[in-house]
Amino acid sequence: MMTSARTTIEVGRLLRAGTQGFVAGCRVSQVDSPTFGAMVRVPLGEAEAIYGLVHDIRVDDDGLVRQLAAADGIDDTIILDNRMNRNVPIEVSVLSIGYTNHEQVYHLLPRRPPLSLDLMYLCDDADVRFFTGNRRFGYFRHVLRSADLPIGELLAAHLQQVGSVHRKYGDEEWTSRAMQEIITLLRDDYTLLMSVLGALAEIQ
Repeated sequence: MMTSARTTIEVGRLLRAGTQGFVAGCRVSQVDSPTFGAMVRVPLGEAEAIYGLVHDIRVDDDGLVRQLAAADGIDDTIILDNRMNRNVPIEVSVLSIGYTNHEQVYHLLPRRPPLSLDLMYLCDDADVRFFTGNRRFGYFRHVLRSADLPIGELLAAHLQQVGSVHRKYGDEEWTSRAMQEIITLLRDDYTLLMSVLGALAEIQ
């Protein structure tokens, strides 16, 4: 499987990027494509791709939206037209968690960031299993060191989504192994560990 060349669900195009993460813009009609905690992928040519976790989804406003929000009795067709046809994008912020190169998975920061207007895709089941399989959880450290993110909620959302994929293909223990790895990584940070475990308890 040439993972970086896959073209599954197109989410949007990159607005800006750095080594540790990137932001993509998508239309309002695509808002249900990426969800909080979902895995996404940005191909870099035929042999390489950067993987990331969605950690924020932001809907910007403009002058028209402000006017409509203050108006009374807005017709539903006007609201629908504003959501579907205007060019104000939804911004999807992504944390980089690793990359693939020639079918090898690396849970390291990418060697170079993607470029503006590169396409971003939602990972399908094959992508998720390819990147998170083989009992390797090295990418968790990218999440755990991101103090400005809602770490507990992000990990809970991610484990819920990825765990369901692995269960679908017969791995009933993936979520348990992932949670044990998180406990091990946070054994010296009791405060963060309790916060993360509190969020993870919601997916049990």
